[in-house]
Amino acid sequence: MLKGYSVPLTPQGKSPLAPTPPWHYSSENIAIEYWTSPAAIAALLPPGLTPDENSNGRAFFWFLDWQFTGANDELTDPARYQYREAFVLVEARFGDMAVNYCPFIFVDNDAALARGWIQGFPKKLGSIYQTRSFSAPGPAAAPLARGSRFGASVAAHDERLATARIQLEENVVDPSTVFNRPTTIRRFFPQLEAGRQGQPPVDELTLSLVEDLRIVDVWAGAAELSIPEVAGEELHSLAPVRVGRGYRLGMAYSVTDLRILRDYAAERAVAGMQSKLRGRRSSNLQ
Repeated sequence: MLKGYSVPLTPQGKSPLAPTPPWHYSSENIAIEYWTSPAAIAALLPPGLTPDENSNGRAFFWFLDWQFTGANDELTDPARYQYREAFVLVEARFGDMAVNYCPFIFVDNDAALARGWIQGFPKKLGSIYQTRSFSAPGPAAAPLARGSRFGASVAAHDERLATARIQLEENVVDPSTVFNRPTTIRRFFPQLEAGRQGQPPVDELTLSLVEDLRIVDVWAGAAELSIPEVAGEELHSLAPVRVGRGYRLGMAYSVTDLRILRDYAAERAVAGMQSKLRGRRSSNLQ
């Protein structure tokens, strides 16, 4: 019997890219608040999400330095389970609920890529860096203190996609005043069979569920963000028209579940069946 939560399935089940949940994450992060074109956000939203008119194009660009573990002490295998990531969250609405939506995300690790696809994050491989803080004082230590400067960048295929800079000014006592929206994502797995390639078997709008979320040591300050146009990428469609505050913070949470908000594949199947029934009724009437 072949075992494994994800591929590859093997007799011992030790090779899958993604282990069975729960998944536990800890990270150091840089986040840039900015405003982009509301029309660009609207064009990227899947059915069921609408632009948040009160946000007027507000988004966050995140850079994250992650450490992961599951149930098998994966944090002691950093070559496989440490990784870096960068993504955009745009503000939207699902009915009456204020949410974020993730249209673009880059990661530098295959295990993280697999976990992301399972959740619905549209992860692509990239090269991500950010300034780190160290406990020993010195010019390169970047302490969490007023005046410290941090930088971050993401590139793909040797082309720089985004660059950020922040300078810390003040501590944020209540992180929920800044980071207070759940994240929605789209789980999408295409079909290869000829004649059915427009019928993905998995196509869902999901709500990311996190447990034991902790956001600590939040600092805010002045920020810069640039997102140039790069051939073969569309991240620049969300380039900033105005940049707000920058944030440096620590974050940890666990993932064991997600919530399906809409099942587009099931909706299409029902619509197709209803169309066939209407066609049969029309034929019988003739």
